[in-house]
Amino acid sequence: MTTYLDTEQTGFTAVAHQPYTYVRRRLSEPDWRRYPGWAAVTEAEWRDPQWQRAHSVKNIAQLRAVAGDLLDERFYDDLYADQQQRATMSMLLPPQMLNTMAPHHVRGSREFTDAFYADPIRRYMLPVLSDRESDWSSHPYAERDSLHESDMWVVEGLTHRYPTKVLAELLSTCPQYCGHCTRMDLVGNSTPTVGKSKLTLHPVDRQERMLDYLRTTPTVRDVVVSGGDVANLPWPRLESFLLQLLEIDTIRDIRLASKALAALPQHWLQPKVVEGVERVARLAAARGVNLALHTHINHVQSVTPLVAEATRALLDVGLRDVRNQGVLLRGVNATAVDLLDLCFALQGEANILPYYFYMCDMIPHAEHWRTALWEAQQLQLEIMGYLPGFATPRIVCDVPYVGKRWVDQVVYYDRIRGISHWSKNYRTGLDGSDPDALSRVYPYYDPIGSLPPSGQAWWRKTCASRGAASSAVHEEGS
Repeated sequence: MTTYLDTEQTGFTAVAHQPYTYVRRRLSEPDWRRYPGWAAVTEAEWRDPQWQRAHSVKNIAQLRAVAGDLLDERFYDDLYADQQQRATMSMLLPPQMLNTMAPHHVRGSREFTDAFYADPIRRYMLPVLSDRESDWSSHPYAERDSLHESDMWVVEGLTHRYPTKVLAELLSTCPQYCGHCTRMDLVGNSTPTVGKSKLTLHPVDRQERMLDYLRTTPTVRDVVVSGGDVANLPWPRLESFLLQLLEIDTIRDIRLASKALAALPQHWLQPKVVEGVERVARLAAARGVNLALHTHINHVQSVTPLVAEATRALLDVGLRDVRNQGVLLRGVNATAVDLLDLCFALQGEANILPYYFYMCDMIPHAEHWRTALWEAQQLQLEIMGYLPGFATPRIVCDVPYVGKRWVDQVVYYDRIRGISHWSKNYRTGLDGSDPDALSRVYPYYDPIGSLPPSGQAWWRKTCASRGAASSAVHEEGS
């Protein structure tokens, strides 16, 4: 006998009790005039990319000039302390990005400062010392180039890490600097605690060497054109590089990497840039090459009408896709509600495909952002079933010496000590002819502050032993 559900007992009643309830929310641009320093800024100025770049906030004095008395001294003191003691990236905030912080709070210094402290965009774009872990600011195995990208350069700036894919770092600057940047060893200006590595070749020479390698390496079919951020590359130079890539018959995918789509959408709305994208996109389509832009948006507040407008402009002139690669960050987006809110805004309102959320890499002073593997696995489970399958992002762990792995592909996992082990199915440029490269497992580490007391005690003992051994070696050598 066939039975039917009583629609009066299901339907809206069932939906109302789901762990997450979808409600369509229209995008909105925060009113920049709530900041005293921008009270007289016109819409025409706001939409001008040159005005945005010229008025980017690079230091505390410039932040004071914008915020006026909305922020109190405790925040400025906290920010200064972090810049002197912990910051791995220098301050650089386009007005568009700063405007998405505390977007609705304007009543009084204390209320605004509290909202600014709690704001998810602020937490990763403008970190302060009180954000950081006090006991474990850095993991003992943190590294400046945690993914060893520069160790896998086949020519300066060209990382050949995967069998069929390369990363082309054309420059080492961005229109904005994220506190958690995985390329903190190379990108941006030096800070009081980090002297940055430098690209040494002239840009034209570096690009020509990259192209020469790709012309003679037919196993590469996919090129990520990045940096830094390609929005900082003069368009004629970027277009020239892309046109030469398109002349290489074996290249079938080209991905442009630009967080500026969210932080400086005005750049991607410039007629000269849109027209240039159209020229390249038409040629790519004629040659059967997929041309896409990958951006980096971590929270729904960053998805504004200007971001959607810039995305639509690029898609309308023939760009194949715009995709988002976010980073999973504690205090920013590490809940199912935050991730789903962001993904629905991206997919439903801005035509940006949710693609990846990376676990935050093991760089110095990043422990307050990083999540444990089991937390990432739980989040992957919690976001399933709400979004279309093609728009459900994968949460991945980028394992040193291995590469991207879905968080459930771990081989085995010690949750007490926070050590996971991973295998790989291809050799990187660091493996050479190592016969054991594909049979061994490679470790990754949870933030120590997330471990149970017994796990934290084990790490304290281990680090003390390592420190004693290092001191003995140093004394013997001297």
